[in-house]
Amino acid sequence: MDAARPITRWKRTDDERKECGTPGARTASMCQIGVAHNHTRDRGTTMNNVTTYGLDLAKQVFQAHWVDVDSGEVHRKTLSRAQVSAFFARAPRGVIAMEACGSAHHWGRLLQTLGHEVKLIAAQFVQPFVKTNKTDAADAQAIWEAAQRPEMRFVAVKSEEQQAVLALHRLRAQWVKIRTQQANQIRGLLYEFGVVVPMGWRTLLKAVPEHLTATGSPVPTLLQEPLLEQLEALRAATAHIVALEKQLASWQRSEPECQRIMAIPGVGPLTASAVVASVTDARQFRSARQFAAYLGLVPRQSGTGGRVKLLGISKRGDTYLRTLLIHGARSVLLSQSRRGRSIDPWLGALLQRRPSNVVVVALANKMARTIWALLAQGRTFDAGWVSRRPRPECN
Repeated sequence: MDAARPITRWKRTDDERKECGTPGARTASMCQIGVAHNHTRDRGTTMNNVTTYGLDLAKQVFQAHWVDVDSGEVHRKTLSRAQVSAFFARAPRGVIAMEACGSAHHWGRLLQTLGHEVKLIAAQFVQPFVKTNKTDAADAQAIWEAAQRPEMRFVAVKSEEQQAVLALHRLRAQWVKIRTQQANQIRGLLYEFGVVVPMGWRTLLKAVPEHLTATGSPVPTLLQEPLLEQLEALRAATAHIVALEKQLASWQRSEPECQRIMAIPGVGPLTASAVVASVTDARQFRSARQFAAYLGLVPRQSGTGGRVKLLGISKRGDTYLRTLLIHGARSVLLSQSRRGRSIDPWLGALLQRRPSNVVVVALANKMARTIWALLAQGRTFDAGWVSRRPRPECN
C-alpha cells in the first residue's frame, strides 16, 4: 500500500495502426481506446503540463490520485498523516486539489510552502463526480476530476489569523445560542407557575429575582434556588460574549479594510471583521453581483423552454455573513423609519411597492455590493457615489 499503483493504459502506436489499415480508417475499438487514453492524459495536466493531484483528506489515512504527465499512467497512493508532507516534498511541483473541509486550510498552507499550487473545492461540487461506490480512492479521483473543470469555482486558502478571527465568531455565536436557550428555559419554567416575564434576556435578569424573592411568590421554594443558579449561568454566558466581542473589536481596529467598510451604514465591527476574515481576496470575484450571489442574496432561478422564473433568495454561501448583513440592513431601515428622520429616496421608493422584508434583503444586497467595491478597488465609502456605465466611443 506504500508504493503508488500505476494503472497502465494500452495505446496503439502509428506502426500498429498502419498494420490494421490506414491511419484515418480506425475501428470502433481503436477509437474507444485512443479517446480514453487521450482524455485521461489531457485531463491529468494543466495548460503548462503540470501534474494535478487529487487529495482526499482525513484524520489518519489520506488518498492521492494523479496522472503521470509523460506516460499518462494513472496513479493511486494511500498515505498516512505523517507521510503526506514527505511525499509532496519529493513529488514534482503541481496543482493539489482538495475538498474545502475540516483541516483543508491547514494542509493548503503547508503544501503551499512546499511549492505547490493549492485549489480547494466545495464538497457539493465534488459529489457529482463520485462514481458508483463511495471510497477514499473514488473521492480522490472525483476531486481530481472536478479540479479539471474550466468553470469550477475554488475556495481561497485562509491564513491562520483569518481562521482565528472566524473561530472567535463561532465561539461568540455558540455562547449567544446558549444564552438564548437558557433564557427561554427560565421563561418557560416560570410560565408553568403563572409568572409571565417580558421578552429579552436583560429584562429576565431584572424581573426574575423580584418574582422569586417577593412575599407569596407562586414559584415553589424547591425551584427558587435552581432558577437563581440559572440566572448566574446567564450572566456568565453574557460575560463570555462581551469578552469575545472586545477581542474582535481590538482586531478590527488594527485592520484598515475593516475601517473602510465600517463607514457603510449597517456594517458594524462584527460584520466588518467577519467579512475581512472570510474573504481572502475580493478580486477573486469578477463583480459585485457575483459577490452578492456568493452570499446567497440573489433570487433563485427556475426555468425551461427559454422562460426563467425568479424565486426567493438562494440562501447559498456563508449563512453567518448573510445573517449579519440582513440584521445590519434591518437596523438601517428601522433607524431611518423613525419619526423626524429622513429616509433614503431609494429605500422610500422601494417601500412603497414591496414588503419590508424584501426591502431589507435588497438593502443587504446593496451593502454586499458596496463592500466588494471598497475591498476590490481599494476605495473609501462615498454616500453620494453614483455608478455609471462607460459610454461607447463614437467613431
